[in-house]
Amino acid sequence: MKAVRKILLWLLIILAVLIGFVLIKTFTYSFKKIPVNQAEAVNISRDDSAIYRFSGGLKIPTVSTGELGDFDYTSFDAFKRYLRNNYPLVYQQTENYEVNGYGLVFKWKGTNPALKPILFLSHMDVVPPGDAPVKNKEEQIFRLQDKAVPAVTAVAKEWDYPPFSGAVANGRIYGRGALDMKGMLFSLMESMTRLIKEGYAPKRDIYLAFGFDEEVGGRKGAVKIAEDFKKKGLEFDAVYDEGGVILEKGSIGGIDTDVALIGCAEKGFLSARIKVKGLGGHSSMPPLESAIGKAAILMQRLEDNQMKPVITPLIQEFFNNVGGTMSFTTRLAIANKWLLKKALLSQLTKNNSTNALVRTTTALTMMKGSDGTNVLSPEVSFVVNFRLLPGNTVKEVKEHIANATKGFDVEVEEIDNTREASAVSQTSTKAYQMIEAGIQKVFPGVLTTPYLTVGGTDAYKYQIVSKNIYRFIPFKINSAEQQSIHSTNEYISIGNYEKMIYYFKYIMQNYDN
Repeated sequence: MKAVRKILLWLLIILAVLIGFVLIKTFTYSFKKIPVNQAEAVNISRDDSAIYRFSGGLKIPTVSTGELGDFDYTSFDAFKRYLRNNYPLVYQQTENYEVNGYGLVFKWKGTNPALKPILFLSHMDVVPPGDAPVKNKEEQIFRLQDKAVPAVTAVAKEWDYPPFSGAVANGRIYGRGALDMKGMLFSLMESMTRLIKEGYAPKRDIYLAFGFDEEVGGRKGAVKIAEDFKKKGLEFDAVYDEGGVILEKGSIGGIDTDVALIGCAEKGFLSARIKVKGLGGHSSMPPLESAIGKAAILMQRLEDNQMKPVITPLIQEFFNNVGGTMSFTTRLAIANKWLLKKALLSQLTKNNSTNALVRTTTALTMMKGSDGTNVLSPEVSFVVNFRLLPGNTVKEVKEHIANATKGFDVEVEEIDNTREASAVSQTSTKAYQMIEAGIQKVFPGVLTTPYLTVGGTDAYKYQIVSKNIYRFIPFKINSAEQQSIHSTNEYISIGNYEKMIYYFKYIMQNYDN
């Protein structure tokens, strides 16, 4: 009995030491601190003419639809003319040319040819507006006076103004493409115009490159522009594109501050159509196992047995940065990953947004069987979409599909744009530090962190000409406004647009200062 008490005592001592070590580790862990507001945000003067030019660009319906950009280019011709007419200084002071008919490239020559150039990306195409109803059907609306507008808390079911009206009202600029991506395109043109007017001469070459089919894969736009750069022997010190944004406090579950998400990588992509064979015929005499029943088993397998979650170095850095604003239990798990890794991953995979950061996701998106209620189809197909985590490969995903379908008569066909996950850009570069400096200029006190972009961007195509690729648009929105991208009632606030112009002007002007 005495020996048992002694063992129990030692176990309690070990447990106490372990708890003490875990607590010390948690309280001393080097989570990133929220920047102290040492200065007020810069005072950005309003430029109504810039807002008017942007509004006019939103009125041109540069919609990209169809396979590989096979769509009507009439609007794109009008858009090119619009840019040339409204930004004459950029056209006069840069070397500019077109790639594949509609891709636009501008080169602003620097004074030191020994320095590697920097590149800013955007795209002129937008997704279709959908068929949601319109509340105010006036086509021409331009009211610059600000009004108090309640914060958006849910995705709108209708457009406040027509999607191609370019309406300016209530302190907002409405239209398809306001956030994705004409806001960035026009703010880049405005920034360069202002610097030219001020007589600024960059030390290194500054490039702008605008694709025209990003929403359908970018094969005719960004791919061709990147190949053109490669042929010219260009290597960029930095490439800046869309991706992350500044999300307001409360937009990300568990993070108790505004946070700027800087995309340093993006996930890969594989969509597979799986055709499942079975017995067809009349539903009055069904087989014991139908093709659709077999397909259901396979779909359940794919959802239940997904690829293993993992905390990559990029996501570890993300948690090191934002963890200090999270709950004590989450901080404890992050700080003691050596002990609580399984528990941390279990918690992360229970949430849609964090699950996408730690694993290759599985999404069942389409299914087709019989066209009749009383007909058994001899073949049922479904589509599963995987978004590949950096570190996972297309080969591994194919093996995963093969294991899930083992024992069934199936055909597997890859569809859409299969691609590996992107390379991961480092945060120790000047290019990344300039983003942080620009953010603190226009949004002082915002916490910045590297992040994994879960959607696809044109930036991926430019890996052949740069190792430093960052995906970030400098506007601050809440989660409902973020969901308006590709959805109903897309708009950008006038304040956000003005800050975007200042931010890009700051990067261009200060990259070598």
